[in-house]
Parts: sequence; C-alpha cells; structure tokens
Amino acid sequence: HYMDFADKLRSLASRIEKQKSAIQTEEAAKTAFVMPFIQALGYDVFDPTEVVPEFVADVGSKKGEKIDYAIMSDGKPSMLFECKCCAADLNDSHAGQLRRYFHVTSARIGVLTNGINYQFFADLDEPNIMDKKPFMEINLIDLEDQLIPELKKLTKSSFELEQMLSAASNLKYTRAIKGYFERQITSPDTDFVRLVLSDIYSGLKTQLVIEQFTPLVKQALQGVINDNITSRLKSVMSANPVPDNSGNESTEQERQAEEST
Repeated sequence: HYMDFADKLRSLASRIEKQKSAIQTEEAAKTAFVMPFIQALGYDVFDPTEVVPEFVADVGSKKGEKIDYAIMSDGKPSMLFECKCCAADLNDSHAGQLRRYFHVTSARIGVLTNGINYQFFADLDEPNIMDKKPFMEINLIDLEDQLIPELKKLTKSSFELEQMLSAASNLKYTRAIKGYFERQITSPDTDFVRLVLSDIYSGLKTQLVIEQFTPLVKQALQGVINDNITSRLKSVMSANPVPDNSGNESTEQERQAEEST
C-alpha cells in the first residue's frame, strides 16, 4: 500500500499546483485541499464518527471555540486540524488555538495547515501540552520522499499512537541535529572546532589556534559534502552513460539553434 499512499499524495500535489491560485479563502482551502488530504490518510471525511468538522470543546473562558477538524478514534479526538488560508504563512499565533484545544482534549497530534504546508505537533516535551515546535513539516508541492513513510504512520490503517510518538521524537531530534550540522557547515562555532581539534591537534587549543582552524574546519566539512555529491553523481553517470556525440559535426550548431528557439 506504500505506493498507493505516495501516489495519493502526489496526485493531490498536482491538483494543488493547478488550483492554488484560484483558492482565495480558508473555506475553499479546506474543501479543495485539506479534506482530500485527510481522505488520503484513509479517514472518511463524510463519516461524523470518524472526522468531525467544526469540532467544539470548551476551552476555559473561551466557550464554543471551534477547531476545523477532529479525527476521532473510539469516540475521542486523536488528531486535530487547524486550517488557515493558502496565502497564510503558518506561524506561532496560528498555533495558539490548536494549543488550547490540544490541552483540553485527548488528542496527541495537532496539525496546523494552509492546505499546502502541514506542521505536525505532539506533546513530547510535556504531557498534554503541545510542543512549541512541530516534529515534522511537509510541503505537499515539494514533498520530501523520506517523510512519506513517517506520514504514513498517521494513516488510519497504520495509526499506532505510541509508535507515532516515538517516531515523532526521533524526527524532532533528527531535525535539530540536522539544523546543528547546517549551522556548523556555514559557520563552525568554537565548541565544534575545539571538538574537531581534540582529535587531530595535540597542542594547546588557545583562542588563536581555534581562530586559525575555524576556516579549515569549514573548508574540510564542505569538502566532505562535495566529495559525497561528486561520488554520487559519478555512480549515477556510470549507470546512465551519456551518448557520445563527438562524431557529429553539427552538434554545436544544433545546440545553438535549440537555444535560440
């Protein structure tokens, strides 16, 4: 079923590409994009025991506040969706309502979306309190393949809460570690340079030494990445050899002709 799910997401993505300019309101984004997404996860949007639109929970003093969709399991909400208009950037103020609801329901997954971008939150830091940062973010138009199996854990047929939460925790930390490495690649910090030096430089690690080595560490890191990319490209190229056109005199002219059209 893995392909099926990936295909559903891809066909939804191509629909979004075509229709996003026509979607002007939050209501339209919900009907055209969010409901099909919930359906792709395997939930029946037309079955009110499974998907409750405009779900109401009493949130302290704010009575009758509604969340856009609640996915139900055993009569209790397991996942909450808060939707914004396609043009909206998802930010922390948008997550506020989701956060309040999360706290008063049994849901353990909160989803903030504008129909194109989806942010998935859990309560990994403190039970019952929605985390500040999402553990996963997807953009349907630019979907990272490695996130498809993670997303599949939220589908009706695979929904296994404990599994999902431990996966969420791994995703959250992997994301943070990736962020750390990205920062070191752009500008290695003192601690990182000191860590590298502890393995390769026996002298005293003075501030001056650290400053001298910082550009070298940066260069070396980027070198490793470039080498990886090059060797990957080489293996792709050797698997798909490029036809040799050297015997063809008119190639250059043809190329120019093509460029001018």
